[in-house]
Amino acid sequence: MPQRVVSVNLCTDQLALLLAAPGQVISVSDLARDPTASAMADQARDVPSNDGQAEQVFLLNPDLVLAGAFTAPATVQMLRRLGIRVEVFAPDTDLQGIRDNLRRMGQVLGRAEQAQRMIADFDAGLGSPPAGPRPRAAIYAANGYSSGSASLAGQIVAQAGFDNIADELGLSQGGHIPLEVLLMSRPDLLILGRRYPGHSRAEEPLDHPALRALMAQVPVVTMSDPDWVCGTPHVLRTIAALRQARP
Repeated sequence: MPQRVVSVNLCTDQLALLLAAPGQVISVSDLARDPTASAMADQARDVPSNDGQAEQVFLLNPDLVLAGAFTAPATVQMLRRLGIRVEVFAPDTDLQGIRDNLRRMGQVLGRAEQAQRMIADFDAGLGSPPAGPRPRAAIYAANGYSSGSASLAGQIVAQAGFDNIADELGLSQGGHIPLEVLLMSRPDLLILGRRYPGHSRAEEPLDHPALRALMAQVPVVTMSDPDWVCGTPHVLRTIAALRQARP
């Protein structure tokens, strides 16, 4: 079992904090402490953070480094050349990926039994989609981006008991929905991307008067990035919130 685990990726931060033994994780990424990004910001505050640079990570003398698929390849290669074990985790694109990454994290941390229990708890909390008619939901974020069923966000929507307008438009992988198309689609639920401080042209569609009018007519849920971004059991909170919003 590794004793000095360092994570340099937001999603591996959270998987490790969920499963590791006390004191096993000695450092997490700076983002782990950011409550706008991390669902485990409170737990991460007691763990030293790192900037993800190979030099800083090496000085921590880790026996295992956890990285993401988008971690700088040069960082991963340098650490491996220095003889440090690096495990790279792919982002989850569906609910099965959550189980797979929990299971793998349990294996690399020497916490396989804990991982299996967490997967069982996750499945129990997930349950089945609500019975009956399936209302139609639309995800609408900056630049009019929407996620379809071939994505984690899309599977969250489906598990909550909604059909996805992105799928109706042939965007199962995700893509841009023009505002006029969204309005003509007449969703039963609107799932809006989170707004951030400051002005962004990408967010201008979210301020359009026509969208505001639609928001006055249908239920609206705002995406909570900490629960949506990484594939962890925290997606259960999002699924529960969407189920409560069913018309």
